[in-house]
Amino acid sequence: MLELFYMGGSLFMGILTLILFVILTMTIRTWVKFSIHQWDVSTAQHNLTYIKSIGFLAFVFGIFGQLIGLYSAFVAIEHMGGISPAMLAGGLKVSMITTLYGALILMISILIWLFSDALIKNKAEQNH
Repeated sequence: MLELFYMGGSLFMGILTLILFVILTMTIRTWVKFSIHQWDVSTAQHNLTYIKSIGFLAFVFGIFGQLIGLYSAFVAIEHMGGISPAMLAGGLKVSMITTLYGALILMISILIWLFSDALIKNKAEQNH
């Protein structure tokens, strides 16, 4: 797994990992603030929408990383004059790593949002 991290480029993969940590931190913060009754239901649910949005940002950032990688690869191919299909396929495979990681972060953020939203609604109904 660490090999994929470095293959995807430590800059983009590092930023995507930071985005994942932000999502996890916001989730824990929302759960804690809601559990100790510092936030009401609407505030907690509003904060959860940011988790989805940040997950979408990770996906878009992953696509951006792929596009930059593809651009660099096409510039190198242009200077070389031509490459084998196997080399092109390998380059395309590597360029997709950031997009896949961004998509994984988006899926995690959506699952967190679904679970947290249901949990908050359930606790709110129990308290009333």
